[in-house]
Amino acid sequence: MNQVLNWLLEKENASVRYFTLRYLLDQSENEREVRAARRAIMASEPVRAILAAQQPDGYWVKPGSGYSPKYQSTVWQILFLAELGADRKNSQVRRGCEYLLTHAPAVHGGFSAYQNATPSGAIHCLNGNLVWALVALGYAEDDRVQRAVEWLAGAITGDNFDWFYASGTSGPNFQCAANQGQPCAWGAVKALHALANLPRQMQSARVRKATRMAADFLLSRDLAKADYPYTIRVSGEWFKFGFPLSYTSDVLEALLALTDAGYSRDPRLQRALELVRSKREPDGRWKLKHTLNGKMWADIEAKGQPSKWVTLRAMRVLKQSDS
Repeated sequence: MNQVLNWLLEKENASVRYFTLRYLLDQSENEREVRAARRAIMASEPVRAILAAQQPDGYWVKPGSGYSPKYQSTVWQILFLAELGADRKNSQVRRGCEYLLTHAPAVHGGFSAYQNATPSGAIHCLNGNLVWALVALGYAEDDRVQRAVEWLAGAITGDNFDWFYASGTSGPNFQCAANQGQPCAWGAVKALHALANLPRQMQSARVRKATRMAADFLLSRDLAKADYPYTIRVSGEWFKFGFPLSYTSDVLEALLALTDAGYSRDPRLQRALELVRSKREPDGRWKLKHTLNGKMWADIEAKGQPSKWVTLRAMRVLKQSDS
């Protein structure tokens, strides 16, 4: 265990070092090592490459809502910067967030994949990703983010929500047009990840209800099989642990969302936890099996090789479930 922790703490990957100090070693933000690691993130190659590609107005690639092209446009850079632990006070990071918050919200308050504030591109995975990222980057108090949170919660619960058939969300409880109207577990994971990590003051009654519904939906099936409704068949990507994941998800990310939501000791997680343990290599590390390399501004780790990001996630999940 100490050998794996020392590997995660190597300064070569400042982001993983920072999150290891915070979540595996429980160090506070104010400790010297943590502050030094956080500063080093902005000089790391993935963050530098992303910010170097940003246009002066704050967007990436082309103006607009920023969903396409994957995975070099604005939406994805805000998500990746948040996942990498970028400094929320950095002027370029804030410029990107402000551009997104000006151009991506739809008329109902959720985020749309399309331009002109159309509600038709508002789906759970996109909104879960962006709500989580913007809160992580310091925008929890922004009215536009709070509207998106309430839209996301309402789209899950169906409470006072009239936009189902005018949007990519075709009904409550994660029904999604992108999944031919069936409930989408990828969207549920992204939504739960966002809702479970909201500051307490943002957890309204509707948000709490939506959080429970997201967890109940994910726990309604065996996560180790992940046989959720799917257009053709269960996606094999559920079982290929990766980082970053964009709109798709995997069993490990689902477990992380559920443990963050307070379900770490739920017996329904046991088979999925066994699956995670079974994928650990003899040296105590996990390999990267899913990657967006070649599609982003900077590659992150090598496919098929030991992954600091996957190992960090797996160890976070196992720590919470064993505590």
